[in-house]
Amino acid sequence: MTKTEQAEQLWAEEPSHLAGHARIRARIAGLHCSLCTGTIEKALCRQSGVDTVAVSLTHEQALVDYDPKLTGPEKILKTLRDIGYDLYDPRKLRPFEEEEADLVHEGKRLLAAIAASLATIALILEVSGLWSVLVPASVVILMVPVSYAIMRPAGRALATLGAVTMIAPAALAYTGRQSGWVSETAAAWLTGALALTVVLAIAPHILRMAYQAARRGILNQHVLLEIGALGGIVGGVIGLTEVFPDYPTAAFFAVTVLVANYHIFSEWLSLLVKTRSSQAVRKLLELQPDTASLVQDGTEKEVPVTQITAGDLVRIRPGDRVPVDGRVIEGYSTLDLSLVTGEPVPAERSAGGEVIGGSINGAGTLLVEATRIGSESFLAQVARHVEDSRALKPGILHLVDRVLRIYTPTVLILATLALLGWLLGSWAWAEEPDVRRAVFAGIGVLIMGYPCAMGIAAPLAIVRAAGEAADQGIIMRTGEAFQTFGQIRTIVLDKTGTLTEGKPAVREIQSHTDEADLLTTAAAAEEPSEHPLARAIVTAATIRGLTLPAVQDFHSVTGFGVTATVDGRAVLVGRPGFLVDRGIDLTPLGPAIQRLEAIGRTVVAVAADRDLLGIIALGDEIRPETVEAVQQLQAAGITPVLATGDNLPAAKHVAAQVGIEDIRAGLLPEDKADLVRELQTEGARVAMVGDGINDAPALMQSDVGIAMGSGTDIAVESADVVIVRDDLRAILTARQTSLSSYRRTKQNVALAFLFNGTGILVATTGLVYPVWAMIAMALSVTTIFINSLGGRPRLLFEAIGSVGRSREDTKPDVVDTRPT
Repeated sequence: MTKTEQAEQLWAEEPSHLAGHARIRARIAGLHCSLCTGTIEKALCRQSGVDTVAVSLTHEQALVDYDPKLTGPEKILKTLRDIGYDLYDPRKLRPFEEEEADLVHEGKRLLAAIAASLATIALILEVSGLWSVLVPASVVILMVPVSYAIMRPAGRALATLGAVTMIAPAALAYTGRQSGWVSETAAAWLTGALALTVVLAIAPHILRMAYQAARRGILNQHVLLEIGALGGIVGGVIGLTEVFPDYPTAAFFAVTVLVANYHIFSEWLSLLVKTRSSQAVRKLLELQPDTASLVQDGTEKEVPVTQITAGDLVRIRPGDRVPVDGRVIEGYSTLDLSLVTGEPVPAERSAGGEVIGGSINGAGTLLVEATRIGSESFLAQVARHVEDSRALKPGILHLVDRVLRIYTPTVLILATLALLGWLLGSWAWAEEPDVRRAVFAGIGVLIMGYPCAMGIAAPLAIVRAAGEAADQGIIMRTGEAFQTFGQIRTIVLDKTGTLTEGKPAVREIQSHTDEADLLTTAAAAEEPSEHPLARAIVTAATIRGLTLPAVQDFHSVTGFGVTATVDGRAVLVGRPGFLVDRGIDLTPLGPAIQRLEAIGRTVVAVAADRDLLGIIALGDEIRPETVEAVQQLQAAGITPVLATGDNLPAAKHVAAQVGIEDIRAGLLPEDKADLVRELQTEGARVAMVGDGINDAPALMQSDVGIAMGSGTDIAVESADVVIVRDDLRAILTARQTSLSSYRRTKQNVALAFLFNGTGILVATTGLVYPVWAMIAMALSVTTIFINSLGGRPRLLFEAIGSVGRSREDTKPDVVDTRPT
């Protein structure tokens, strides 16, 4: 690919999980609810060669798996352009900056729409009773504080002045209307002008999106909205002809203004939640410093961290933030991982230890070899998992999507039937068509049936939950995890690395000679080995400050032990049976070996010149929080099952310590998957918690797979939930987050269907003033949004204040991809 082609590339290539397929990630501007994502999915899936499409409402991205023999990125992007969506150039600004700039831009659009709406209400307001005042007042009560909140980042004084300025034209219009300065005819013409201004100047993007969708035969919310808006204009134009006496001309124009304002308000709310929820990921990415101290040819220089490649050596001084993931080459220090993984206790690191970019170095100086950089780094992978999880949907969202596919055509049919029914019915019954009631009925159904409340109902709750979880070091990688986690009644826990720390260490030494001599000899013989038990023995000697002599004639017998020459002595280190087979008598330490093996310790015997020096017992320790976590699971009604490849005595020892009764020992990887399958056939919803390659099959088989953050890449990729901080108690936090999220999702969907369903039925009577219908739907979206915030409206203003503060309105460069 040439540099020019790379510069113009508006997608990122990624590996596909489908054989013989490719995947691209495209960034799309202007997604606001499930109907937007449904429009894209429907359009792309109709294209030959496209197999799967997952659209992320949160990050305005589409993941598309396709057969490169049948289609390509250019054709896929052309489809996106044809349905009216713009594509962001990923080179210009960081995504989070783009989101905040978009929010500022959308806020200005909403302010203009609010000003037009307030002026319109003032022009059509007729004080004839409490209801006639209450309905417009509700709009003012809702919109004026929103206007203040949008302008609040500029300062309280300017926000207050701006809010007053928003009200001033409305107050002037109301005064003129009530005093007679503005006649009814003038009010109609003024509202008509406002309606055209909103449709053509403030919200032309809605009209463009509706046109592009309609020309491809896709009926979505943009089509429905524009039909309602144009219906209001047509109704107002009919009134201007003065054919029908007492015709509410201005009120019909007002419908156009308010329906566009309602849509812009919904767009702004959706974008606000998306921007807010992305901040947890943004905080993670910002932990990585901009520069690193690169060591080359004995010299050291500061370079941008983006120039570091795998294999480069980086110097990290006391107090520095670690710039890249890597392996310590020399030095010793402690690392503060609290901001990265949530671990409260500083972790010790020395030669051979792994470091994570973003952590803070303690008092020592480290020389680190970079191992994972860029998109492969820990922080980048966490960010990617969060983004991908928001593109996935739990079952309830698939149900909503299926309903929405037929919803818009149904509303259009009902609106047509309502219009024709009242026209023809009144003509047949009273011999005179009731045009006013018929038009009220048709437009009322379109307004009450506008599906944006349904479209944002579920995503708002899930997006907020994903952000909450990420704040606490929990990554929900699949949408089903949100829905299924609360139904879990059995949880299978791997032993090593899950219930235990997963790091073997020397726990006990039984020596026939000097203990230091025993450990020095064993560590020297094991030093060339990379086996975890060998490294644990070497580490124990290093911690004690022992000096290891040179080693000769090293030989490893895989799975059994090693032989070597240390200080001229022939040394054997390995399993007890390994030494027995070579004629070493272990009888004096036989009882000790049996005792240690009975409690799950791994025993390593050491001999020199055929004399038994002693034994070293290595073992894994129970995590400090394991007992509490198991008790919490049991209190929540979840039955824990211990599954391990270790022997039964070792498994029983650990189970007794943590309080687990159901024990399954000696399991191979496929046996763990079979265990999960067996529990599922008994009717239980099963979760699996693991961290190793051997846990991957069981993680895939389980209803909810949970990988600990320290686990292997394969385990993480197989899991539905990733616990970034190695704390089992986070499982209960993740479960509570999913429960509350799913509960709010169901509440939001129920509220949306209640509002829309009841509203449509009432609107068909033709008795609902279109303006009242519009206000009712605006209140429905607000109710759903507040419910997504946990019923705490103050969070709306906190969310607004948390983004865009002290930022210039730098609208990101957008490549205008609309067809000419």
